[in-house]
Amino acid sequence: MSINRDGHIHTPFCPHGSADSFHSYIEQAILNGLQTITFTEHAPLPEGFHDPVPEKDSSMPFDQLEEYMDTIGTLKKEYKQDITILTGLEIDYIEGFEKETAEFLREIGPKLDDSILSVHFLKAGESYTCIDYSVDSFAELIERTGSTEKAAQLYFQTLLYSIESDLGFYKPKRIGHMTLIRKFHQQFPNMNINKHIAPVLERIHQQEMAIDYNGAGTAKPLCGEPYPSNDIAWQAKKRGIPLIYGSDAHRSADMMQGVHQMISI
Repeated sequence: MSINRDGHIHTPFCPHGSADSFHSYIEQAILNGLQTITFTEHAPLPEGFHDPVPEKDSSMPFDQLEEYMDTIGTLKKEYKQDITILTGLEIDYIEGFEKETAEFLREIGPKLDDSILSVHFLKAGESYTCIDYSVDSFAELIERTGSTEKAAQLYFQTLLYSIESDLGFYKPKRIGHMTLIRKFHQQFPNMNINKHIAPVLERIHQQEMAIDYNGAGTAKPLCGEPYPSNDIAWQAKKRGIPLIYGSDAHRSADMMQGVHQMISI
């Protein structure tokens, strides 16, 4: 399988990632034969939103954003003969914070080449849960919602909200890891997501968006599949929805993860 683009790469600005340098990611990308990469660090969370993970490290701090952007700008020039580097962010859709997110995108959007819209946080009652933080936090979500099935229903409803949300002109055009809810599916096997997939794909198609075809799940011990899985990826292809490979690498060694388990795109 030939991949020449990685549209989802993290950086040393990720507080829950590694200290691998930008150069190590870029050199690994060149070694892997990639022609284009997008650095998509977790954008600062909206003002007023309280990160629910204990370490409060889900995203880049706002006061580092300018340095992040400047660093990528410098690297673009340094490697312009070797590889195309795109400036990007992974934007969180958080129910109840649409206005703040739209304002952030209005400010930062003109400086971006590429971006991803992802759902990591689910609102159950008055509390938010980071669904991919840990098995224990996922179990708490199931307890809050009442069942594994209801947790999945909440996730896909929130995903639909993200697709349909009015976040302005600079809203990302690619949905990140659309089946992240399955990160721990081997621990919680009674989760049937099939009925949720067609409506989500239909709305992605109608909104003329793309899908982040994310290899990170293949390396997660309780997942073992890409986000989305290959059967869903085929459904997306049949609808004409673009699939853009993303390693979701948080270490340079993780680039190209999952490629050999994925369908040809």
